[in-house]
Amino acid sequence: MARRHWADLPRWQRTGTLVLAPVEVFLTAAAAADLIRRPQSKIHGRKALWWLGIFVQPVGPVAYLSWARHRR
Repeated sequence: MARRHWADLPRWQRTGTLVLAPVEVFLTAAAAADLIRRPQSKIHGRKALWWLGIFVQPVGPVAYLSWARHRR
């Protein structure tokens, strides 16, 4: 299987990558920062599992920010 290079990608794929990559980085950083600061008692589930989960792109950070945190 031949490797594809950036210049070989269609314009829509390059544009999508340039738009979505920073969004993923921001969501992952926000989830990690919240996970560091938030005590275990304020998180649904175990912190160690959420650490693994936030690096499953793209659903991990969204899942953490949506479901793992107690709202109080």
